[in-house]
Amino acid sequence: MVREYPERHDKLWWVAAAPAIWAAHFLASYGTAAVWCAKHGATAPLGGARVAIFVYTAIALAALLVVAWNGKRRYAVSGAPTDADSEASRHRFVGFTLLSLSGLSGLAVVYEAFAAVFIGSCS
Repeated sequence: MVREYPERHDKLWWVAAAPAIWAAHFLASYGTAAVWCAKHGATAPLGGARVAIFVYTAIALAALLVVAWNGKRRYAVSGAPTDADSEASRHRFVGFTLLSLSGLSGLAVVYEAFAAVFIGSCS
């Protein structure tokens, strides 16, 4: 029995998902802070913008967990090496890539959220 792996149908869009989530979080966070500071002045506290950034962070981390779960599911499929020339190896390599990019993007999202934690005002 030949096993069919989902890469044939997914077109590998999952690989770009984690960096896209990180980029969307970056744009939403810094865009919100910029608009907030433009409306309320340079000395205004970040109050509402900070709450919005925390919500963006929670949503981004939840989405990254979905991508990481998908990667773990693919990576744990078989004991095939990730450097062989076979469908099972490619499937496992995509899983490893999804896990790695999810972890890296998750770190980037958390570091971006630290700006909202440590910066108290627009100035």
